[in-house]
Amino acid sequence: MVEQAVIQQDILDIEDYIVALRRHFHKHPEVSLKEFNTIQRIREELEEIGLPYVNVGETGVLATLTGGKGAGKTLLLRADIDALPMDDRTGAEYASVNPGVNHACGHDGHASALLGAVRVLKAHQDAFAGTILIAFQPAEEIGAGARQFVRGGFVDDVDHVFGIHLSSRNPVGTIVATPGPSNASCDIFKIVVHGKSGHVSNPDLGRDALVSAAAIVTELQTIVSRETKPSDEVVVGIGVLRAGTNYNIIANEAVIEGTVRTFDSDVRAQVLEAVERIARLTAEAHRTSIEFSNYDAAAPLINDARAAEHAFQAAKKIVGAENIITDAPKSMGADDFADFLAVVPGIYCFVGTQSGESTAFNHHHEQFDIDEKGLLIAAELHVTYALDYLANPF
Repeated sequence: MVEQAVIQQDILDIEDYIVALRRHFHKHPEVSLKEFNTIQRIREELEEIGLPYVNVGETGVLATLTGGKGAGKTLLLRADIDALPMDDRTGAEYASVNPGVNHACGHDGHASALLGAVRVLKAHQDAFAGTILIAFQPAEEIGAGARQFVRGGFVDDVDHVFGIHLSSRNPVGTIVATPGPSNASCDIFKIVVHGKSGHVSNPDLGRDALVSAAAIVTELQTIVSRETKPSDEVVVGIGVLRAGTNYNIIANEAVIEGTVRTFDSDVRAQVLEAVERIARLTAEAHRTSIEFSNYDAAAPLINDARAAEHAFQAAKKIVGAENIITDAPKSMGADDFADFLAVVPGIYCFVGTQSGESTAFNHHHEQFDIDEKGLLIAAELHVTYALDYLANPF
């Protein structure tokens, strides 16, 4: 077994490497499914470390590290690598040079921390039995990355999965390891309302898609208040309503885009049925029709209870028991790491990166940034969790 003091020193020895990588990724962000330069840099790092890998899709990679002590369990460590389509207003020297693209969710840190962890794990390859798979996953922000690994059969022989998300909501030096539901599912629906155009002075000759869409948006609000239990924890949110071309033309088309979030698969199905039913019937009442489509972006993210206890024990070695949060509130935000957890037990931990005003901006904010000390904690947690699990699998 590798002593914790040795792991900590190994991480400290490559602090500059981890931070430099994070700043490189931050400076050169790429959006979902376009992470071509990002994944090429990751491939180069893996080749330098000496790990074989296979490509997953166009911008994903799965590397393999086999322990020197023989056969054992297979653990997958994951980092997402995509950025967001938004400006970078941090003003940092490593601010994005790609206009309209920004690592405002910390995925630059996820990739660099995991690469640092891989270097340390490779150095201690002879200290463990089993196999560590390392997934660098694209397209988390659009819910299209994890399923490439799952549907491609890359996790069929995996016994356990582990992932980390950096968190500006938590102080640097804290780790969140909460059992049970952590993040909600995410469905992204689209309703296209079809009407009939005409002059607004003759409303009887047209069929107003705008009025119909407005009524649909209003009626959808009754799902949470009248069709689900107060304890069900459901969000039905509308983010887009587009209609009309001119002030005096009856709109012949309107587009509604929204999302459903929940933690229960049965409730999820019930609410999606209600969205389509209410939209269709409301449209008919306004002499219009609809087309309904839905994109399943992520399952509910549910952490395994035994994995949460294992994470607690690993985190205790790093930050102390008093700095571990085991009862974090559930989040209606989604993460497609849930797609891994839907087929393989494991846990998704959060590592705090907030240490003041400049690192307190919420994720997906133009000024989002991190205290880079959190990168070292994340790297150490990857290493510690992996070695502890492979030594004492469950």
